Amino acid sequence: MTVNRRFVMLGAVSVLGACAAPDLRRPTVTQARAADAVLPTVANPGYDAWVAGFRGRALAQGITEGTFDTAFRVAGFTPGVIERDRNQTEFTRSIEDYLAIAASEERLSMGRVKYAQYSGVLNEIEGKYAVEPHIVAAIWGLESFFGTRRGNIPVVSSLSTLAYDGRRGAFMEQQLMAALKILQNGDTSPANMTGSWAGAMGHTQFIPTSYLAYAVDFRGDGRRDIWSDDPTDALASTASYLARSGWNRGQPWGVEVRLPAGFAGPFGRGTTRSTAAWADTGVRDMDGRVVPDHGAASIIIPAGAGGPAFMTFRNFTVITRYNNAESYVLGVGHLADRLAGGGPIRGTFPPDATGMTKADRQALQRKLTALGFDTQGTDGVIGPNTRAAISRWQEVNGFPVTGEPSLGLLGQL
Repeated sequence: MTVNRRFVMLGAVSVLGACAAPDLRRPTVTQARAADAVLPTVANPGYDAWVAGFRGRALAQGITEGTFDTAFRVAGFTPGVIERDRNQTEFTRSIEDYLAIAASEERLSMGRVKYAQYSGVLNEIEGKYAVEPHIVAAIWGLESFFGTRRGNIPVVSSLSTLAYDGRRGAFMEQQLMAALKILQNGDTSPANMTGSWAGAMGHTQFIPTSYLAYAVDFRGDGRRDIWSDDPTDALASTASYLARSGWNRGQPWGVEVRLPAGFAGPFGRGTTRSTAAWADTGVRDMDGRVVPDHGAASIIIPAGAGGPAFMTFRNFTVITRYNNAESYVLGVGHLADRLAGGGPIRGTFPPDATGMTKADRQALQRKLTALGFDTQGTDGVIGPNTRAAISRWQEVNGFPVTGEPSLGLLGQL
């Protein structure tokens, strides 16, 4: 594991079980409008022929003619979905940046409001599923920014288009079949069944097969409604998912720890020891105390040697059932801790690939903004706004326009 280890994220909304972490890039106004735009359907004889063939397979699996015909009456071939599937923006984001965005002031501010607003519901859910409110709220926050980014693409259209396209045809047809079963069960209507371009739905972004397996009707109204503005069923469904995956109430996902000088591991979730055994090697929590016994534990160093270290427990592994990306689990855990009143990560991250520390990046943003090149924030995360500001400064001052941060640029400023 190297000092500058970077995590690859896909620019799509997280799909449960499909292993991509949610896109935590903050959208510009233009990007937000594009994400909200309705993708048009177009005529496609090949797609129509595929739907006709799929109809027979669906009816053979118990989908009624009425359910199928009603669902496809408002569905159609959506080329914009294929475009997004083909052109998922693959980008690198350091774990330091990922965690900074996962628990940004904007996300924490909204999270505290939503946490207070739905505290009664979250406590009820904990009473039934034994999953703490701050954990459920953190998944809500990462998956859809507390319900504000649920996706508005008709799921039957998106999944049928992707199944017809064939790149992941078998998987997408499986999801489409599950979506039809959801409609046949009466949980929602075709018009209301919307989500991401990849078919992830609702406040906590369930794909249809995960919905069938784990979604619950918490209020007993006969529908498992994860699409409603009221997030109750979605939050309860998330708790149900975690509970059935083995969540242990009262135990942490992990704790930040200090490693003794010269500590050489072993690192990684593949090696577990008791907390007492780790204590014998000199591992302590951030206040110098022996970590309490929360069961078998592993040590991970996601930013490499010299960066923050975490002792992780069984609940860390449970969250990986929701999304297997280590960065995602750390994001959920850290955001949950912050929502529960915990503080920032205390360990120091090593310099990034450009040699800049977070303090350097923040200084760069402050100086650019003071000179009239607004970076839209000084959090030390180099995103599109900061790169645009760098480009404008370089252009105005006669330098090659790269948009790239560097210690040399900081010195010039």
